Amino acid sequence: MSLPSLIFWAIFVLPLVALMVWIMRQDKKKGITGLIFLFILLVVGITYMYLKTGGK
Repeated sequence: MSLPSLIFWAIFVLPLVALMVWIMRQDKKKGITGLIFLFILLVVGITYMYLKTGGK
């Protein structure tokens, strides 16, 4: 990974995911469903970007 993409991950993606996890944990009834959806979304996004960039 290049330095700009590491900076993007550190500044935008990780805080956004942490915020989404915190918000979903506040909802006692649907917290688990939201966390599963977030995990699936994250895996699909990473897989798509890996395939799109060819692993560079």
